[in-house]
Amino acid sequence: MPAAWIRMISDEEADETLRAELDFARTPHGTVDNVLRVHSLRPSTMRGHMTLYRAALHDPANTLPAWLQEVIASYVSMLNNCAYSLANHWKNAAHLIGDATRAERIHAALAARRPDEVFKGRELALMRYAEKLTLQPGAMERADVDALRDAGLDDGEILEANQIICYFNYVNRSINGLGVTTEGDIVGYYAED
Repeated sequence: MPAAWIRMISDEEADETLRAELDFARTPHGTVDNVLRVHSLRPSTMRGHMTLYRAALHDPANTLPAWLQEVIASYVSMLNNCAYSLANHWKNAAHLIGDATRAERIHAALAARRPDEVFKGRELALMRYAEKLTLQPGAMERADVDALRDAGLDDGEILEANQIICYFNYVNRSINGLGVTTEGDIVGYYAED
């Protein structure tokens, strides 16, 4: 199975400009995931994609717990039926949750679109916000943000969640629209070498 429906340029074929962007996009494992390599025909979108990804999900200024950020990413990917992002980010979420039984319960509840079976309070409010913003973006209203505040989230945390949700809606559509697969990738940020 090909890694995407469009041509992707290998490291060996890359010119100097693309090589610089590939180096910027390398994982901690030293590879470039297909989600980014698919941009190799237009290196500037690879740079933009990588910058947005790091800002939304791996910024040290984020205050939402990393496990919760990955669960939000996974839920959006489930809702969008994006197997690529779900494979990577659920693996990250399960690793960060650190309890296989709890992780399985969360995964099953989210897959069934019943986050209330495993979450309450701020986590449940975030899952509801993620679902509505993903599936009904035109129906969003001030009350949706007020519900997050009422659940105890501050405006910075709301912005963090919003950007994770928006990023994954973007990337899920990019991946699904170009037929990107995990073939050849090391799945999960925390994967063993």
